Amino acid sequence: MQPDSMDLRATHNGELTRELARFVADTQWRDVPVAVRSEAKRSLVNYFAVALAGCHDPTLDKAVSVYSRFSANDDATVIGRSERSDMLNAAALNAMSANVYDFDDTHIPTIIHPTAPVAAALFALAESHALSGEALLLAFVLGVEVECRIGNAVSPEHYRRGWHITSTCGVFGAAAAVAKALSLGERETVWALGNASAQAGGLVETLGTMSKSISVGNAARNGLLSALLANDGFSGPDAPLEGERGFVRVATPNPHWSALTQDLGREWALLKNTYKPYPCGVVLNPVIDACLDLRRDARWSFDDIEQIELAGHPLLRERTDRPGVRTGRESQVSAQHAVAVALSRGKAGLEEFSDAAVADPSLRALARRLRFIDDAAWPVESAQVTIVLRSGERPSHRVQAARGSLDAPLANVELADKLHRLAAYGRSGVETEPLVERLWKFENEPDAAAVVRITSARGPH
Repeated sequence: MQPDSMDLRATHNGELTRELARFVADTQWRDVPVAVRSEAKRSLVNYFAVALAGCHDPTLDKAVSVYSRFSANDDATVIGRSERSDMLNAAALNAMSANVYDFDDTHIPTIIHPTAPVAAALFALAESHALSGEALLLAFVLGVEVECRIGNAVSPEHYRRGWHITSTCGVFGAAAAVAKALSLGERETVWALGNASAQAGGLVETLGTMSKSISVGNAARNGLLSALLANDGFSGPDAPLEGERGFVRVATPNPHWSALTQDLGREWALLKNTYKPYPCGVVLNPVIDACLDLRRDARWSFDDIEQIELAGHPLLRERTDRPGVRTGRESQVSAQHAVAVALSRGKAGLEEFSDAAVADPSLRALARRLRFIDDAAWPVESAQVTIVLRSGERPSHRVQAARGSLDAPLANVELADKLHRLAAYGRSGVETEPLVERLWKFENEPDAAAVVRITSARGPH
């Protein structure tokens, strides 16, 4: 018996992969609910925000320098930069840019960052293969659906075993999305997923380093390549997901087979997508909310603080107990730094998670006073911060649902503001108002590529 009682035969002979592929091939824009269409556009607004923020990060500078040596042509835009690249390399670079600050969207409960691999692949394709905004949105919705369903099938053990789930599942999402954009049939879409299965990779060990961006970029690039190969008759296995040595069985000891196909067309992954107000690991969002609230009502000085207690689900400690971080990138997954900087500065933007902030000796001193309190009964999306003062007072604040969570989502105006702010931070000089206006009406755009071309920087950085 399988863990979720699926028909044993369906988990060996390719029926599940074929059903997913058929759904991708057959679904039309009219089949997508209005709420899902809206969420797709919100995801793209957030995508361009974070890609424009990261476009001149040192990670991107180095990657652009190396990748450009192997670029086949200059058909595709590199978001926020004056350089152009070929389709495959542009897909990789734009996915890297959108994920480099960990400020991109997060699917609940898989913790996949779904948009970067899928959108980067589609926009790169759109500059060489005519797509309308509606066609790109449909392909995007379906790519995210496939990506997150595979993520649900392998969660939570997959991530716990050390696989970077955005990268490993993102390659399937990109492949499915591009297969739809190319109007591939069921058989060719199965091949695209099979080609993607041969290229799924990425390790949690790389988080906090430049290396993480390689696998996120590869998810977009290799997913795009997988579908392009399938379009030319490059075949793959019949059961790349559920085969005896297929992705799902290899990726987790306890597959959730029903997650792959149950309620297809009735439940949509994008309706469980969330957008971060802060550039850090999503489990730190309630922590920062609590710290900012405590800071606003402060009647104490930092010299008065003896200890800071952080109570939450054990996953909070598992993901973020990182004292003594050395770089801004490491600080994005450090509770010690997040607590110290939010309490000290009263804000938590990209500058608060920079190399300069990490080097601040006063923040390092405050970070050393943090103590975790684990409680498995706490929901993952909640946290409580208590400041223990030398006087014996214990001001405390608990957050049940952080800003940006499913229970407290960012409004459209907040996402647009995020795009404006992050684009300014990224120093690309791109005008964001026309970009935002076109994204909110993207389904009416006759040429999807026109939107990404807006994001090309003019002249040298």
